[in-house]
Amino acid sequence: MTDLTPPAAALSGTVELRTADGWLAVCAADELLPGRGVAALLPDGRQAALFRDRSGRLYAIGNVDPFTGAGVLSHGLVGTHQDRTYVASPLLKQRFDLADGRCLDDDTVAVDSYPVRVASAAAIAR
Repeated sequence: MTDLTPPAAALSGTVELRTADGWLAVCAADELLPGRGVAALLPDGRQAALFRDRSGRLYAIGNVDPFTGAGVLSHGLVGTHQDRTYVASPLLKQRFDLADGRCLDDDTVAVDSYPVRVASAAAIAR
């Protein structure tokens, strides 16, 4: 499940993703470039890939490609298919739905997905 965020021009604050321990600050919202991903190391040792699409929505899924075991999904190409935003793995090109982590090319495979939000600087200072 992914929270929708305002249009790209309106993003400011800190991007956070929800883990089992609560909200984890990852980076400044303006550091996420539309159509590109970034990787984050989670407290439990897993990796997440965060994306900002061209309309400004944020997504976070697991970064490890389940077909190869490599932490590369953050380097994949972002696209859309039938109104679904996905990232294509840079290795074998399987597409993963950014909203829920399902593989669009093999419905028996999925990666984790994480709720994402943008916290304002004022909220973080509290």
